[in-house]
Amino acid sequence: MATLQEGTVRLTGVCLVASVVLIGPSLVDIGATPPLVGVLLLLSGGLFAVRDSLPAFPTVAGHDLRRYQQDLWIGPLVGAVGALAVLGASPAELQSIGGIAGAVGMANYFLRPVYLTLIAIARRALS
Repeated sequence: MATLQEGTVRLTGVCLVASVVLIGPSLVDIGATPPLVGVLLLLSGGLFAVRDSLPAFPTVAGHDLRRYQQDLWIGPLVGAVGALAVLGASPAELQSIGGIAGAVGMANYFLRPVYLTLIAIARRALS
């Protein structure tokens, strides 16, 4: 069960990073353009290349941020795919896509106890 819990937390982190990399450019009036997709892919590749040499993230408010560190590169990749899916979208539309990514991440975060409980009940019933 620990790996499922860890995976769901990591998914939340990836979605929130994707949200930031999409909302950030939209706030400076950048829409979903090929150069933005390229920059996000470069950012993803750069983070992937240095993921093992990044200094350890601290614990903040009781949350160990190191669990997100290895997956940090996936957020910009998801953002690039999202921007590519709506290529030509205005900054406001890109901001909406970023908001959806963030909402998916937070929904996953808040619903984790519910579906982890349902999985535990199903496992107990089947054994």
